[in-house]
Amino acid sequence: MAKRRKKHRNRKTDYILYVFTIALCAFTVIVLLSGREKDGAGGNGTVENARDGGGTAVQAADGQEAAGTAMPRQDIAAGQSLNPGAGVESVSDIGVTGGAGEESRAGTDVTDSAGEESRAGIGVTDSAGEESRAGTDVTDSAGEPGGAGAEKPGITLIMVGDILLHTPVAESGKREDGSYDFSAVFAEMQEEISSADLALVNQEVILGGEELGISGYPAFNAPYELGDALVSAGFDVVLHATNHALDKGKRGLVNCLTFWQETYPDIAVLGIHGSEAEQEEIYVYEQDGIRISVLNYTYGTNGIALPQDMPWAVDLLDRERVAEDLRRARELSDFVIVCPHWGTEYVLEETAEQKGWAEFFAENGADLILGTHPHVIEPVEWVNAAAEGEDDRGTLVYYSLGNFVNWTSGTGEGVANRMMGGMAKVTIGIDETGEAVITSYGVEPLVCHVEQGYGGVTVYPLDEYTEELAGRNEIVDQDSQFSLSYCRKLAGEVFGSLYFP
Repeated sequence: MAKRRKKHRNRKTDYILYVFTIALCAFTVIVLLSGREKDGAGGNGTVENARDGGGTAVQAADGQEAAGTAMPRQDIAAGQSLNPGAGVESVSDIGVTGGAGEESRAGTDVTDSAGEESRAGIGVTDSAGEESRAGTDVTDSAGEPGGAGAEKPGITLIMVGDILLHTPVAESGKREDGSYDFSAVFAEMQEEISSADLALVNQEVILGGEELGISGYPAFNAPYELGDALVSAGFDVVLHATNHALDKGKRGLVNCLTFWQETYPDIAVLGIHGSEAEQEEIYVYEQDGIRISVLNYTYGTNGIALPQDMPWAVDLLDRERVAEDLRRARELSDFVIVCPHWGTEYVLEETAEQKGWAEFFAENGADLILGTHPHVIEPVEWVNAAAEGEDDRGTLVYYSLGNFVNWTSGTGEGVANRMMGGMAKVTIGIDETGEAVITSYGVEPLVCHVEQGYGGVTVYPLDEYTEELAGRNEIVDQDSQFSLSYCRKLAGEVFGSLYFP
């Protein structure tokens, strides 16, 4: 009996172990499946392609190469292809609040109450239908951001204002061995710049190289290393049609073109030309089946005449020429951008001349206008919008993006204004009619921080600039009004509803 009872106990024990093993296996399978489902849910937000900092063409999300050409210029790099999947992805500048009530900064992924991931950016709309502080979603007649086209990939575009190499800025990039490195200028902005599909910059001064002597105001000349820094920061298109294009004459312009063509042939350089044939080219960037052309002009060259043997060296604001370029651009592309160097320096509002040119651009087919030159920020508005109830939204105008980087020698009231810039942030998509349109837009205020010493000049997003940094900014010695609160107030007054501190 004793053996039987023992034998019986073994069978019972075996049975219990068998059942326990089955239960443990089932529990493990459930846990693994649950983890896989969670991983899958997190991948529906965006599809991003790799980016080469040197401007090399890369694969977009749909497997096609995103290319920029200046008919017939070589392809240039596409930055980041966005695939909204089941939702609409917008790109923003200042804090965005998701359904959980957490605020994000530019470039931070947040999750709304529906569980969908959105990238902090321009015009993000939360689950309650309220628009974020960061910008504006363009809404169709049904009230849906972007209309039917919002379900298709959009092209994200950014542009910043003047790269103005005053002498202290140049000195901030000079190493002990005499070489230059300007990476510190872009260090706080590089991630945002490089993540855009198409990044534009207004290169105010010519890159004539050290052989012509590095110089500041009034006749600027920058070392080639500044061009290296622009490419490393992630810019795809460099705009050179400025009033300083001929500061070093024909030789400076030729040196600049040679540097770009030999060192970075895939970077699009607009506004200056080495031949008449180059001036006839229209730059076109293509991604996700959308073709975008970009034109660049300046009001003049500070009274310096064009070289007699190079009358096509700089693109000037000539109505006949501009109208013909716009006509050709519309034939070659679905969306047309004009980048004019215009306006009056240090004026915080657009002039009548700027408004007249904006209307002219719009009437001749421009969809987006990104202005520079005043060295201070100016308002953003739509011009030539259709009557209420019609589909045409008109042309979006950023009158001036101000300075990206500068360290003026000026003193007194108004100098603080020159330390504020703006980053235009626009998404271009396809609407329900198949037309390329602006689906969202906004502006990110920027602050140029300046301190003596190597690496002492850096540009920050305003929402990341601190009281401590503002207190160290040496521009306060030139204009005592400069402060963090001053910068926030200025951004609000000029950009209005596009910025709320």
